[in-house]
Amino acid sequence: MPDATPWSVLRLLNWTTDYLKEHHAESPRLDAEVLLAEALGCKRIALYTRFDEVPAEATRNAFRALVKKRADGAPVAYLVGRKEFYSLEMHVEEGVLIPRPDTELLVVTVLDRIKEKGGGDVMIADIGTGTGAIAVAIANQAPSAKVVAIDINPQAVALAKKNAERHGVAERVAPIEGDLFATVKASRRFDFIVSNPPYVTTNELMNLDPTVRDHEPHLALDGGPEGTDIIERLLAVAPERLADGGELLIEISPMIADRVERLVRDAPGLEFLATLKDLSQQPRVTHARKA
Repeated sequence: MPDATPWSVLRLLNWTTDYLKEHHAESPRLDAEVLLAEALGCKRIALYTRFDEVPAEATRNAFRALVKKRADGAPVAYLVGRKEFYSLEMHVEEGVLIPRPDTELLVVTVLDRIKEKGGGDVMIADIGTGTGAIAVAIANQAPSAKVVAIDINPQAVALAKKNAERHGVAERVAPIEGDLFATVKASRRFDFIVSNPPYVTTNELMNLDPTVRDHEPHLALDGGPEGTDIIERLLAVAPERLADGGELLIEISPMIADRVERLVRDAPGLEFLATLKDLSQQPRVTHARKA
């Protein structure tokens, strides 16, 4: 006999949570809520006042399609086209790395250093900007900051422009396509160079969660056999691109922290300052300055 129980918001959430749990989603309830809110066109918090509502069939069909993609491993951020970073909602899309909370430490550190230096005008280079999350968050919080946001992926550059415009900082964030500083005027110097480069080793990449490995761009993840291919290239050119007293901050994996620290200590023209730890007390950001 067919089940006559209506598919209310609460029933949809409960069923989907169990379904995603069976498919090994890390946060099945949260995923279910985010996807249903997307299908309904409302804020997630609004679901709690609509538990008894029975969505229209077209809405349920749209929700079902999103859930199927999530169960197949597609990241929720790609499915809804956005991700919060430093309390700002960023546009995201397949082909560009999804911003992570770990990267917020990079933003916090730069903002603190700007304040400690007196808060005057600063010029910043964001290498491998992706969605532009770092550049946009810094510019949003530091009105004196101008950021050149560089990425080798033209899709990322276009997305960074979109996010800069969304948050009203397009006049101070300049996304440009390029490999490191190749397309930046040779005479330009920066007070800060920040980067969330590819730092996963090639072997580790194959063992990542399939949601990341099979859906996010390897160009933004694969740091080569030692995880330091791009980092080594950046260390080689950073000193000549930093202004006097300029600082370099690079996000790293805890697994390569010692290796990166040695590379920085051995890099001509740079002085190693510290390896900063994230909220989980894992080494996350390498900090150096022009020697």
